[in-house]
Amino acid sequence: MRVSPQKARLVLNLIKGRRVEEARNTLAFTKKRVAATVAKLLQSAIDNANFLSTEKGLDVELDNLYVKHAVANDGPRMKRIRPAPMGRAYHYVRRIAHLEIVLAEKNKNGAEVGTSATAGPKTKPAARPHTKPKTKAKAPAKKKVVGKKATAKK
Repeated sequence: MRVSPQKARLVLNLIKGRRVEEARNTLAFTKKRVAATVAKLLQSAIDNANFLSTEKGLDVELDNLYVKHAVANDGPRMKRIRPAPMGRAYHYVRRIAHLEIVLAEKNKNGAEVGTSATAGPKTKPAARPHTKPKTKAKAPAKKKVVGKKATAKK
């Protein structure tokens, strides 16, 4: 999308963690230019979940979907030049955002189900305890004795 990632994040943060219907309503009434594109992306993710439930045989309940993950990352930057007074040129950068939305399904009691609409479940590496290596205690450093300075003659 031809919008800066910072502007896209403002809209994506509005829908993060919300149910799909609530997110669609929020995007419909948001007065940002990027909201229409995010709404199309959300609709595409809903359609992908619908495809998984009908064609692929996965058991996905569309009423229980929520926005699990919504990110706007940097894309390639287009560097442009605008003419300026007295033969100079002003350089500016046109930014591009890569938008990503992941939907997941919640149970009636609020627990997350293992399926996701746009990406497979991710596994975290096993947590290991944080331990510091043992070091030997050092003796405190001795102070050096400084001699008196000779006074300057006048």
